[in-house]
Amino acid sequence: MLSEKLLQSLNEQMNFEFFSAHSYMAMAAYCSSEGLDGFANFFLVQAEEERFHAMKFYHFINALGERAIITGFQSPNNEFASVLDCFEKALAQEKEVTKRIYKLSDIAWDEREHATINFLKWFIDEQVEEEDMFDSIIQKLKRIQNDNNALFMLDNEFAKRTFTPEEK
Repeated sequence: MLSEKLLQSLNEQMNFEFFSAHSYMAMAAYCSSEGLDGFANFFLVQAEEERFHAMKFYHFINALGERAIITGFQSPNNEFASVLDCFEKALAQEKEVTKRIYKLSDIAWDEREHATINFLKWFIDEQVEEEDMFDSIIQKLKRIQNDNNALFMLDNEFAKRTFTPEEK
């Protein structure tokens, strides 16, 4: 049985993952409005991934005989200065997720809640990948600056991105 503190923290993270999906939807909408459908696709796929993460928390909470509590959340940012700005905000959001996952992990360690510790390891590994991916894209965008041909090529690359849920 989970402590009230740990259960509440797991529920908060689940809801933050849903919020993150909404944030990525807002970034997709911005990219679409700029005629960058490949970049929009990138963020739509990212939103799917965040919903998948939220559902992992949902199923984990329920598997432990507890109740997932769905809450509302603030509206995501809808104002972006550029595609680069979207990715910089996305990286900041992923860093916030990492911070939250670490905090959750600390609570689980303090409480010696081994099932949760094991569950959160997947998210810790995932966050390393997420932050690295966004940082890499930011570096590319900074390198290409106002090169429309390079932006077009990256847009085409992102148009091919799909989401395939990982097992476990």
